[in-house]
This record gives sequence, structure tokens and C-alpha cells, in this order.
Amino acid sequence: VQLQASGGGLVQPGGSLRLACSASERTFKTRFMAWFRQTPGKEREFVGRIEWRTRYTSYADSVKGRFAISRDGVESTMYLQMDSLEPEDTAVYYCAAVTRPIAMGSSGRASAYDIWGQGTQVTVSS
Repeated sequence: VQLQASGGGLVQPGGSLRLACSASERTFKTRFMAWFRQTPGKEREFVGRIEWRTRYTSYADSVKGRFAISRDGVESTMYLQMDSLEPEDTAVYYCAAVTRPIAMGSSGRASAYDIWGQGTQVTVSS
């Protein structure tokens, strides 16, 4: 299975963007899907994740209250709604999925995810 991220672009501070991550197979099974982001010279940073069956979400403190993850089970697509964007949110955003059993406590670590999308650039600037 492959993941395809889309929806990035240039937005002014305070604006909104919606990213999408689509799986190539509609029968794709996963426990967690997540969004990470990365800027040059820094490690990939956890943004948030969704537990596919329960729709339970968890977010990094830096985006809590501004970002929201949802999913469409029929289309095997995960979304990241980003509101009140700040210049500090500028990064390449990656979606990821895990296909093996992991502990709940590991769901915020990039190393736990074994399938990754190609990344989409988000730039917040006036």
C-alpha cells in the first residue's frame, strides 16, 4: 500500500489549510495513522494521530486547539485541518501509517510507523 499526501501550499498567518492523505488500497487496515512535519536540519516532529477504529485523536501541544485530524473510512483517507496557522508551522508535512501491532504509547514516535507518504510543503508567510 502507498500513501499520497496532498493539499499543501502557501498561506498567510492566521489562515487555514486542509491536508489529505489517501491510501492506495481501500481495504487498507491500520490501527494508527499520523501526521508528522519536518524542517531543514531538524528531526521529524509529531503533529497528531488518529486511531482508525475509534477515531480517537491525539495532538502535539504546539498544535492543540488549532489542528484537527479526521478520517474517511470508506475512502481510506485521513485529513489534517489546520487553522490559525503560524509561521512556525512552516514545514514539509508527512502522513504515516502503522501496519504492525504497537503500544499506544509508541504512536507518537516516527519510528513506530512503517508506511510513509511523500510529504507536502506547507508555507505560512505574509
